[in-house]
Amino acid sequence: MKNQIDYIKIKASARRRRRFSQICLYTLLSIWGLIVLFPFYWMLLTSVKNYNSYNSEHIPAFFTLSPTLQNYKDAFTSVPLARYLGNTLFFTIVTTGIMMIVITLAAFAFARLSFPGKNLMFTLFLSLMMIPNELVIITNFVTITNLDMRNTFAGLILPSITSVFYIYLLKENFQQVPDELYRAAKVDGTSDLKYLCKVMIPICKPTMVTIGVLKVIECWNSYVWPRLITDNPDYYLVSNGIQEIRENGFGRENIPAMMAAVVVISLPLILLFLVFRKKIMSGVSKGGIKG
Repeated sequence: MKNQIDYIKIKASARRRRRFSQICLYTLLSIWGLIVLFPFYWMLLTSVKNYNSYNSEHIPAFFTLSPTLQNYKDAFTSVPLARYLGNTLFFTIVTTGIMMIVITLAAFAFARLSFPGKNLMFTLFLSLMMIPNELVIITNFVTITNLDMRNTFAGLILPSITSVFYIYLLKENFQQVPDELYRAAKVDGTSDLKYLCKVMIPICKPTMVTIGVLKVIECWNSYVWPRLITDNPDYYLVSNGIQEIRENGFGRENIPAMMAAVVVISLPLILLFLVFRKKIMSGVSKGGIKG
């Protein structure tokens, strides 16, 4: 009887410690979540504040009783923000689409096909990751300029249609697919391209979605290359547009209108993550094998 009572006490004590640990963990996570989300809240709050009321605030207010959408109207009328968004959307979709085709074919070749010098070629390919980005940008700039592709979408897109890191990541996932599937497919007379489309891509879909989302974010936030290769406003992306908005649009002092423009620019990426969050988490946690 005494042993039973002691066991119950020990179990209750362990339960209390576990509950206390969970409370501490969730408290810390909640605090961290508030810290991470606060800049987004402040950006959204500032974007709906009246210009005069914002400038009259001696102490920043954490809420407003008179929100306005005038700043969002100014974001589209004072500068060609819609054109910047359209250019960025076109650049992002085309670049990501071409890159996914290129890296998928390259990763499949390195993972499944046999050809002379494959290992040496892949090693040399990986060594490109050691080259500083600044040197690559300079080389690309000279090449695109010599090809007379400045201020064109082709000049913006071509240097971004491949990635050594993404090829390596996808190759590692392709190699996790059992070799028996490939041999069975070849026995049935399946071509390599059909095997890639019908077997490899569906199995590695979470990783491919993750790569695609990361590339979309990279293209949407691209700044240095568009600034170098374009000086024609007809080809400006949102990264160029933010600077244009600050210098020639609203003026440096109209912070609410600038925040409205930033909200509009940030919204597509936020929606993209919300739509594909489960696929992203699955691609990161599971790797390339389902089941």
